[in-house]
Amino acid sequence: MGISTPRIHRGLSLELTPNPISIELVEIRIHRLISENPVIIFSRRCMSHVMRQLLSVVGVYPAVIKLENEEIAAIGARTTAPELYIGDAWVGELEKLMALHVSNSLVPKHVQVGALRNEFSIS
Repeated sequence: MGISTPRIHRGLSLELTPNPISIELVEIRIHRLISENPVIIFSRRCMSHVMRQLLSVVGVYPAVIKLENEEIAAIGARTTAPELYIGDAWVGELEKLMALHVSNSLVPKHVQVGALRNEFSIS
């Protein structure tokens, strides 16, 4: 199954609903969404809240794309969800997000992609 027109919910959440579009079109749409959003989470239903909470603590409010199980394969070989992208780079699951946070690498990544402003830069 593919996806049809996304349904936008309050905030930046987006739900992709199934319809008979080829998996190639699904992959194209997912890559477009990644390129259009500096921080994006692909998730199954109700599985992104912990990632969203941690990101909001550092001042980042990601786009959340809710996918069906069969659509998860379109984001790559990974079969888990939620999956986080910062810029066009895959970060991974919650454990990898936590590792970035603990190592003080999370905020610089967001500054680099423009999701956060660098308050300490000298102009």
